[in-house]
Amino acid sequence: MENQIPTAKFSINYGIILGLILILIHVLMYVSGMLLEGKQWPMYLYYAIFPAFVIFAISAYKKKNSGFLTLGQALKTGISIAALSGLVYAIYNGIFNFFIEPDFIDQMMEVTREKMMENPNMTEEQIEMSIKFAKKLGGPIIGSAFFILLSVFFGFIYSLIGGLIMRKKQDLY
Repeated sequence: MENQIPTAKFSINYGIILGLILILIHVLMYVSGMLLEGKQWPMYLYYAIFPAFVIFAISAYKKKNSGFLTLGQALKTGISIAALSGLVYAIYNGIFNFFIEPDFIDQMMEVTREKMMENPNMTEEQIEMSIKFAKKLGGPIIGSAFFILLSVFFGFIYSLIGGLIMRKKQDLY
């Protein structure tokens, strides 16, 4: 089809919106204190929104593309949205950890340490090792890179599912 809509250009708005949704959830968790308390239930909202949003965007792409969708287009659209949303969140995460709340990771590690100390089976050495490991992986740079990779991975999975369900090839006649 010669009038096909470029998937990357189509995905930009959806990726930015999905990234902003995650930022909003993070800000609400931070402001309410749930982030330091380790409460995860607000993130479950995002885990439900993410696949629904990706599949909705693929459906919208199909409508804009005259009702035609190949599996490749679905994958490109979904992965682009997921990668862009991960990148938007990674930028925010960097700003948050380096400028807004530079000692937040240390605060999180202290809360984690206190929770680990409640476990009588953990030695001080095991706690220290766990904290060091968590600090490395949970840092803004490695954590953001890991988040982008996970977003792309799940974007692939949900795009594959959505693409297999919605694909319709163009008639050649």
